[in-house]
Amino acid sequence: MYLAKTPLFIQKLLPCYTWRAPKESPVIYLTFDDGPIPDVTPWVLDQLRAYHAKGTFFCVGDNVRKHPAIYEAILAEGHRTGNHTMNHLNGWKHTPAAYTDNVRACGQYVKSNLFRPPYGRIRPAQRRFLQKHYQIVMWDVLSGDFDTALSPQACLQNVLDHATNGSIVVFHDSLKAEPRLRVALPGVLKHFSERGFAFEGL
Repeated sequence: MYLAKTPLFIQKLLPCYTWRAPKESPVIYLTFDDGPIPDVTPWVLDQLRAYHAKGTFFCVGDNVRKHPAIYEAILAEGHRTGNHTMNHLNGWKHTPAAYTDNVRACGQYVKSNLFRPPYGRIRPAQRRFLQKHYQIVMWDVLSGDFDTALSPQACLQNVLDHATNGSIVVFHDSLKAEPRLRVALPGVLKHFSERGFAFEGL
């Protein structure tokens, strides 16, 4: 169970996390979790380049270790990156020490002050330690591209229906998400570009 739009009361209840980043001009922040992955991440970079768009890639350290050239391509094109743990850990299932050690391991490959917990699951003790070193970024809009039961068009509609100025939108540059991502991302870029929005990194 997940919500395409994070309710405002949750955002207000947990101000220690970054949920949105509004600007006076219309801007949307596209984020991509779980990469870099061959074929998928380079395709994402192509789509962003076509619209002069910048994004933020929350990278799994082990994927950066395995695919360093793709990671360097992300940086070379002016996108931001963030730490997504070394092995995509669920914070609810690991002790604070084990979890933060895994974040540190990712930090050897991903030099960034941004962090997003996989699945959005993080314990208070983990958060208290990590926020001393990172801006912890959640999201305003979840595309649902990871959901294999969701149609590509429904994934696109999740973003079209809910994204507004300042929204942080989650996609995944992963093999699991790819069938929905390949429809939703171009659709989002086209729709909001035509309405005067820019796409920036966090």
